Amino acid sequence: MIRFLSFFLILLFPACTSKNLVQNTPGAPQYQTKNVVIVVVDGPRYTETWGAKDRSMVRHLQNDLFPEGVINTKFYNDGYTYTNSGHAAITTGVRQQINNGGRELPRKPSVFQLWLEATGQPRHKAWLVTSKDKLEILADTKDKTYAGQFLASTDCGNNGNGSGYRADSTTFRKAIQVLQKDEPNLVLINFKDPDYYGHSNRWEEYLQGIKNSDKYVWQLWQFLQSHPNYRNQTTLIVTNDHGRHSDGRADGFVSHGDGCRGCRHLNFFAAGPDFKQNEIINTTYDQTDIPATVAELLGFKMPASDGEVMWELFRNGKK
Repeated sequence: MIRFLSFFLILLFPACTSKNLVQNTPGAPQYQTKNVVIVVVDGPRYTETWGAKDRSMVRHLQNDLFPEGVINTKFYNDGYTYTNSGHAAITTGVRQQINNGGRELPRKPSVFQLWLEATGQPRHKAWLVTSKDKLEILADTKDKTYAGQFLASTDCGNNGNGSGYRADSTTFRKAIQVLQKDEPNLVLINFKDPDYYGHSNRWEEYLQGIKNSDKYVWQLWQFLQSHPNYRNQTTLIVTNDHGRHSDGRADGFVSHGDGCRGCRHLNFFAAGPDFKQNEIINTTYDQTDIPATVAELLGFKMPASDGEVMWELFRNGKK
């Protein structure tokens, strides 16, 4: 009788079959992670972050965050070392030369589009919250199959692409508001200040921008661990889009954009319920490996990605 009733209910309500329930449930069943937050700190060098002797610019990473997760000392931008290209690699898994002024969309669909398509979630469950207005391009793609479809919600710059940059403090505040109101499952946050003050040749402000970003990341993690929707089921990934010229190269910390070590070597930290804790790894990974790892955690595919899953981050290795 029970079997007959179950079969009858499936015939009447096909949308409630187990297949559809899995499809519309965020997260892969083998993992505890149901949400992923990616923070991109724009433009600091590794030598001023984890690679510094005293790590004074990343005090919270050193003292508070590191015990909660994994540091990778060999994480790189292996593509084009400027803002939009670096961010596009992080979100699409594809290295590409792209207009850096916000006038060109990425070639391939992003983690946001592919996750929204796979889960059927509404767009407010995926968000881009960025200090740089031009990063609004990350919500869409030139790919004809996905162009204009499965678009994440955005809050970029003062009021979208072309409106100008805004303060990182505003971006942090807006990110927390979005997390509280919409409880999204997939978020990217960009903090601009290290890059902005580096280009302005203002060394002390550049360092302060790194310190402030470190503080925002720590406060973000505290928020995530205090919120019932995020606590113990959220993975946080923190990295950079690019570094800056090494000392003695071109104009040093003021600029970036070539293949020198200063431009390519990036900070990387990750924490979450499926990752190791209080551990340093030295395996070479790059930006394209971030979306592959996000897709693994959240249970969807990224067929165009050049990246690989960063299995060494996981507590139990490869499933």
